[in-house]
Amino acid sequence: ASAAGAAAAWQDDAPRLLNGALARQQRGSWSTTTANLWGALALEKFAARFEREPVAGRSVLRVQAGAERSERSVDWARSPQGERFTLPLPAAGVRLQAGHEGSGRPWLALQTLAAVPLHAPLAAGYRLARSVSAVERKRPDAWSRGDLMRVRLEIEAQGDFSWVVLSDPLPAGAAVLGSGLGRDSALATRGERRDGSAWPTYEERAADAWRAYYAWLPRGRHVIEYTLRLNASGRFGLPPARVEAMYAPENFGELPLAALEVLP
Repeated sequence: ASAAGAAAAWQDDAPRLLNGALARQQRGSWSTTTANLWGALALEKFAARFEREPVAGRSVLRVQAGAERSERSVDWARSPQGERFTLPLPAAGVRLQAGHEGSGRPWLALQTLAAVPLHAPLAAGYRLARSVSAVERKRPDAWSRGDLMRVRLEIEAQGDFSWVVLSDPLPAGAAVLGSGLGRDSALATRGERRDGSAWPTYEERAADAWRAYYAWLPRGRHVIEYTLRLNASGRFGLPPARVEAMYAPENFGELPLAALEVLP
């Protein structure tokens, strides 16, 4: 009786627990044979309890924004994989009503996206800090073309997640050092610090941003540094730096960056 009561108490949290267990997978499996066995059994029990009936019929999303009303629907016979809809988000607010007409219990995922300027750090599972220092500089009080800048990024992770990406924007024309290509300097990258219990699986040196991809980023504090050369002069407005769990994008952190002025 106590076991049945405990199971009932956890029923509302079971979908969240399942998402957490799946997030710990790497390349479609857990780390040990025992974990894969228990995970498969847990998935079978979850499906037997929450997904006994196959999804059939029609699911409807009704949207009301002021006097305007619209409707989106999914016919599961035609689209067994489900559908994805993009809905407007007016400033006055939206009333969203979801319903299912048929058998089974389909999953519904909602995500809100808004292009708004960021004026203060935003932490939703991750806290991000950033600082810069000079490796080589012509002027002591200003940045100039040809200077070498070292960027230090600190991540404070509140949970364990797989496949986390850290993206830091670059000013136009800047080149990240350390690739080993021509005109690169191995000496300039000496002294770069990397603290914490996780190392990037892959680093991307794109034209617009430097990115680090972590196959597994555990909870705690992590520090990584990279070095870049400023190859163009001007005043550069930069988008926010961002860290995000790729398969749980509701867990992220953003940091607004000030404009960077580079003298000739």
